[in-house]
Amino acid sequence: MNPVAATPMAFVRQLLLAYGRHGVDAGPALARAQIAPAELANPAATITSRQLERLAGEAMHELDDEGLGWFARRLPWGSYGMLARASLSAPTLGVALRRWCRHHRLLTDDVELTLEVAQGMATVTLREHRDIGPSREFCLVTLLRNLHGLACWLIDSRIALRQAEFPFPAPPHQSAYPVLFPGPVFFDAPVAALRFDAGYLALPLRRDDQAVGAMLRDALQLIVRPYRRDRLLVQQIRALLHSQPGAATANALAHALNLSTRTLHRQLREEGASLQALKDDVRRERAMDALGRSQRPIKQVAQAVGFGSEKSFARAFRQWTGESPADYRRRLQPGR
Repeated sequence: MNPVAATPMAFVRQLLLAYGRHGVDAGPALARAQIAPAELANPAATITSRQLERLAGEAMHELDDEGLGWFARRLPWGSYGMLARASLSAPTLGVALRRWCRHHRLLTDDVELTLEVAQGMATVTLREHRDIGPSREFCLVTLLRNLHGLACWLIDSRIALRQAEFPFPAPPHQSAYPVLFPGPVFFDAPVAALRFDAGYLALPLRRDDQAVGAMLRDALQLIVRPYRRDRLLVQQIRALLHSQPGAATANALAHALNLSTRTLHRQLREEGASLQALKDDVRRERAMDALGRSQRPIKQVAQAVGFGSEKSFARAFRQWTGESPADYRRRLQPGR
């Protein structure tokens, strides 16, 4: 996948403040990242995420500060690697992220990361306890992108974002944010936060210590790696089909999941599933539930689960269960 030049030059300017604070010339690092100094003042200029990754890596090594000057004390190289290793033994992503958030306070108390779950939604909140200064935007974006990238890597799955929120006005380069955080993005929020389906938190970790060692040799790629597989996608589609039967088209489901229709079909193929098979499964489950628990006429049940006629419903139901809807109902509701 070719990198897209969607990263605003404003992030580069904010990153270079760390060089200025240390009195170090950033020219060589800019050259190695192939960023032209003349473009720094261009408000419309953009670079690829990998160029920023290269520059940030150079700065963290050269200045020996993974916090890039954001915090009251520097974070020596390897600080975030230590957090990754501490999270690795967790049985699920939820436990791993809670460890990450708790241990981050050992690095700095200038910011606080927390994980909260309510009504099926997981929210990672980033609260500030110190004025971060002119690098604030880049700091908040980087910390949340890093946590999201690590979470995806730990479970080897794309984690679809339901919402990203930032506590500052929409910047001139706000069009870059949906690329950085696919999904709805809101500004002027009370705090910085990411929201996603809490079902991801129950997924087991798929990495071992050897994998962590390999990852840490090029850890900044976590922020830009485009995960394709979504291990929760099938469950999410099934839930939507159950709760919103009218949203059964590929376009409607893709919109609800913040995906393109093409991406929806591709990810289902990667999971060995198809939308039609999922729709059939949910229709069968809804039909069997209605026949077993109610006295609604079979014609109404057929219409409720999406069949145009009682005859076509009976034919499909016999294929699913080996018996007619009426026989199925009599077996589950004897005497009625």
